[in-house]
Amino acid sequence: MPLLRNGEPIGALNLGRFTVGAFTERQIELVQTFADQAVIAIENARLFRELEARTRELTEALQLQTATAEVLRVISRSAFDLQAVLDTLVQSAARLCGADQSCIFERDGEVYRWLSGFGFPDEVVTYAKAHPFTPGLHSATSRVARSGEVVQIPDVLADPEYTATEHQRLGQYRTMVGVPLLREGAPIGVFTLGRTRVEPFTARHIDLVRGFSDQAVIAIENVRLFEQLQTRTRELAHSLHGLRSAQDRLIHTEKLASLGQLTAGIAHEIKNPLNFVNNFAALSSELVDELQEALQTGSLDGRIRAEIDELADLLKGNLAKVVQHGKRADSIVKNMLLHSRTGSGERRPVDVNNLVEESLNLAYHGARAQEPSFNVTLSRDFDPAAGTADLYPQEVTRVLLNLVTNGFYAVAKRVDGAGARYQPTLTVTTRDLGKRVEIRVRDNGIGVPEGVRAKMFDPFYTTKPAGEGTGLGLSLSHDIVVKQHGGTIDVATEAGQFTEFTIVLPRGGAEADQPESAP
Repeated sequence: MPLLRNGEPIGALNLGRFTVGAFTERQIELVQTFADQAVIAIENARLFRELEARTRELTEALQLQTATAEVLRVISRSAFDLQAVLDTLVQSAARLCGADQSCIFERDGEVYRWLSGFGFPDEVVTYAKAHPFTPGLHSATSRVARSGEVVQIPDVLADPEYTATEHQRLGQYRTMVGVPLLREGAPIGVFTLGRTRVEPFTARHIDLVRGFSDQAVIAIENVRLFEQLQTRTRELAHSLHGLRSAQDRLIHTEKLASLGQLTAGIAHEIKNPLNFVNNFAALSSELVDELQEALQTGSLDGRIRAEIDELADLLKGNLAKVVQHGKRADSIVKNMLLHSRTGSGERRPVDVNNLVEESLNLAYHGARAQEPSFNVTLSRDFDPAAGTADLYPQEVTRVLLNLVTNGFYAVAKRVDGAGARYQPTLTVTTRDLGKRVEIRVRDNGIGVPEGVRAKMFDPFYTTKPAGEGTGLGLSLSHDIVVKQHGGTIDVATEAGQFTEFTIVLPRGGAEADQPESAP
């Protein structure tokens, strides 16, 4: 009896007897019914198998879409966190391809180094990181790196050319497949999957790993480009900083040149009449003495003579004050001319420790020459690694002399009001800061009040009594350190306790334009 579907035979239902006897029409009709039932059963089974196959395809497609979405979500959330992206890729590939293990290697010169893995024991990861692969025939990764094509080893233990026995012993895998990570046709890495059982991967699995390999290449390339962008951005930022520094220095130089010319002109104009004032004040004082001597020979009433002597003494006192303030004004003019001076000697490599030592000795002997009773403990803490720096030695010496002299002045003032237990001390320190060198000058003198510290580097600002300071020393020091050398000068102080100046100078002119963090 034929099994018919849509008029086409798909099978037959046969009945037989061991004895001769034809089947009746009723029996034939019954068999026809059974044949129809068989066709229905076969058709249902076929449809069910097709439904199952389609369901599996849809399930796998859904799993693939879910895994791809997860990878894309990780990439979008942490585009430049390469490790997170690669970890997601190896986990997803292993899950979708029925693999027990998966890993990614990246090319580093002539070798391939471990980047990410899933399903491997820790000892495998440690061993793989310590023993990168080279192109060859001894492993799946090496063969992919050599050929740039997909390589599958159905059973590594049955492959005579497979010699990565230590990896296999630790990982216990049997079937391996490797897919290249290609950029412009050249392998930059390898994506491998392994099974601890002998079961080759299907073509569909390999196509799936190809897709994940493309995602890995994109992730690696994104990070590489991002790092290049960051490096280039830092280089441009450094260049921009250098250009701005050079521009600022040019502007400062022009301003200082203009201001220096103006200051020098004013100072010269003031100096001539000031010299007349000083000279005539001194001459007038001598004339008063001569007048008093002349009056001594005359016959004057005692009361009138007393009044004349009193007026003469008052006049001499006023002239003495004129001379005193005239000399202070002359000192200010001289410092103004010094401040506006354009020449600064030759810039050359200088041993920092020697320069500081010479300046310290020069300032100390100068202070002793002015006041033989002056005494202070000098403490030196020189860093042997301070080395040399490209400086204008005359200008830096001027700065150090000014700071050390100010320190001597501060401790001398504190000695006047302190007891015998006070020990005046001045400490000079040098430190190597790599591309820069640091010089510190610290005294334990009278210190500076908080409100004064912000004005210390302003021109003509001084806390010293009239006749003891011009207010130009620290201003000149600031210009030499900051504007001429591209360095920094800062002050830390506490009234009645200490004052510490910190100078940081670049070792070379070009290096001053490069920003750097503190060590």
